[in-house]
Amino acid sequence: MSDLKPASSSLSSLPSNTKAPWVHTSVHAKRARIATNIDGILPIDKPYGCSSYDVIRRLKYTFGFRKIGHAGTLDPLATGLLLIVLGKATKASQALMCGTKTYEGVIQLGVETTTYDREGEVTQTRPTEGITEERIRTVLQGFIGDQYQQPPVFSAKKINGIPLYKLARKGQEPKTTPHFITIFQCDLLNYDAPNLHLRVRCSKGTYIRSLAHDIGAKLNCGGYLSQLRRTRSGNFSLEQAIQLDALLEEPALLRQYLVPLKASVEG
Repeated sequence: MSDLKPASSSLSSLPSNTKAPWVHTSVHAKRARIATNIDGILPIDKPYGCSSYDVIRRLKYTFGFRKIGHAGTLDPLATGLLLIVLGKATKASQALMCGTKTYEGVIQLGVETTTYDREGEVTQTRPTEGITEERIRTVLQGFIGDQYQQPPVFSAKKINGIPLYKLARKGQEPKTTPHFITIFQCDLLNYDAPNLHLRVRCSKGTYIRSLAHDIGAKLNCGGYLSQLRRTRSGNFSLEQAIQLDALLEEPALLRQYLVPLKASVEG
């Protein structure tokens, strides 16, 4: 794969306090629109600042796909592996989403926000002095296993067909129901105060933002998710993905990265 950086270095290179609006302006890509009925899974390395729907919109514009979807949403502030399903593979999107996910992220300790990430308003700040790596590891190990997790109020989860974030933006406080998840792995990669770098392997439906918030609460200092990168989804890894901009610049690379549905199931 061209110019694909390891997940850890990609995380560290992200801006810490800047929104990076995602706009692709390639003239070549705009002229490369081709109608096609391709079937398969396309692993994309989603860039920072664009939604999962933005990725679909740009691919549909460039290639003219008639049937296209994705298997597992990534927030605009998250980067990494996004599985795009094409043609007949769209029928397998639910099955693909059931696979375990692996993420690498950074939690900024000492600060809580309304959205549990860097986008929200700061609600509380607390000191982080005295927090050691040993204490962090102990807290992280406590999150391993089956559990019920409260989804963030600012999320795409729906109540009566309305996304929670729309209700929250109106000042409403919708009651959410905790849902069952499993965290298989939750490891400390590095701690350079106040930034806690971790790797999480978890089940479908796990909100890493909620996990970051809960970890901060267990450490009695608060915390929010400042960076996130998905490195695996089911049988797929980030090493199989192509960066979105690279594909839009060179549409001919599509065939090289497309995975047939049968191969993805058997793999």
